[in-house]
Amino acid sequence: MIVGPTKALFMDEITNGLDSSTAFQIVKSLQQLAHITNATVVVSLLQPAPESFDLFDDVMLMAKGKIVYHGPRGEVLNFFEECGFRCPERKGVADFLQEVISRKDQVQYWRHEDLPYRFVSVETLSKKFKDLSVGKKIEDALSKPYDKSKSHKDALSFSVYSLPNRELFIACISREYLLMKRNYFIYIFKTFQVTYEVSIPQISLLLSSFDVNSIPELSTFMYTAFHGRIHHYDCVHPNTDGY
Repeated sequence: MIVGPTKALFMDEITNGLDSSTAFQIVKSLQQLAHITNATVVVSLLQPAPESFDLFDDVMLMAKGKIVYHGPRGEVLNFFEECGFRCPERKGVADFLQEVISRKDQVQYWRHEDLPYRFVSVETLSKKFKDLSVGKKIEDALSKPYDKSKSHKDALSFSVYSLPNRELFIACISREYLLMKRNYFIYIFKTFQVTYEVSIPQISLLLSSFDVNSIPELSTFMYTAFHGRIHHYDCVHPNTDGY
């Protein structure tokens, strides 16, 4: 998604159902895109592999609508060390971050052997993060109203459509034409099919002796033609009741 003159990509669980190798290649490409084009890429991943997790510059850990941590990836373990939790050597950092905020799994990461364990809630972790320099910097930036005079003139669009109606019409026609070219055989076949199916009732009506002013007779004919099986029909006088 392009936000004004700045490139910003927002992606939600883009690696679901993919193997770790493919997921790594995708995240690697996004990392190169962000570094080369100076773009902002926000990706949410469910249990990423360690090699994919190491490609991210920053980490945002959220739980219960609160930001537990938002900062450099290399500092996230130090933050939880200060909170009393340590990630084991053979444990993936991404898995550790998901489990350390859980009441059921948090106790296994408690690092103070001489102190009794006590559950640290998400609210407490979020408050400790706000006391850090990184947390204070983010809170100060969000608390100040944005100066609209610094905004780029193309950052916001004040019209219903960003393009003129003529260009939108041409773009839609070009898209439909491209789709028709890709499936041209189906369109040609359907055209002949519809023409053939329509011509049979028309020819039958022209060759019949129906009274075109008689609604019951025309209704009977349309009913028969609709079902596609005209075996036999008798042309009756408009004043008769039988068919």
